[in-house]
Amino acid sequence: MEPDSTVQVTALSELSELVGHQNSIYEATVPVAVYIAGILAHPAAMTRRPYRSVPIRATLLNWLVSTAYDASDEIVDRTEHYFPGFLTHGTTLAAFRDLRPMLYRAVAPFLQDSHEDVREAAGLAALILAEHPALAQRRDHLAVHARRILDTSSDDPSRRIAWKALESWGHDVTDIEPFQEEPWDCGPHSDGRGDLEPPF
Repeated sequence: MEPDSTVQVTALSELSELVGHQNSIYEATVPVAVYIAGILAHPAAMTRRPYRSVPIRATLLNWLVSTAYDASDEIVDRTEHYFPGFLTHGTTLAAFRDLRPMLYRAVAPFLQDSHEDVREAAGLAALILAEHPALAQRRDHLAVHARRILDTSSDDPSRRIAWKALESWGHDVTDIEPFQEEPWDCGPHSDGRGDLEPPF
């Protein structure tokens, strides 16, 4: 992983604009996701991003959150309603969904990270990835992280992911006000700003 922050900024921009464009899963998404999973633990991933002063690792995790959400059961079910056969064996989408256990293993070490942004992004990614049947045994453990996101996050899409996970796993969410359905193009961390724009 290139330690030069200028190179990192360019790579993050391309990651957001080329690989994650229009909330779609592209042919390049699978190898890119594998690569990102492999570099999450790299020391250079703790380089601070310009403008927002958060670690690059948080940005990489948030890309996984957004991409996993685009391939989540909720989005697939919605799309299948209008385009039957959307999720079929051998498609790029199916290939990405098959990666979820591996991606979870890469994300899990950061669930207790000391940096709040990294910790929340890892929690969100884990909650979505845990939809995979092979990760069902992890869900009770992840419920703690879902509750933490609900208690501490000020981001409504992120809180909605946590709420939906708890609800779908059979946890009591009657003490939490239900969230309105999100527009299709308004997934987690979709704040309308480019990945590298200043937060103002």
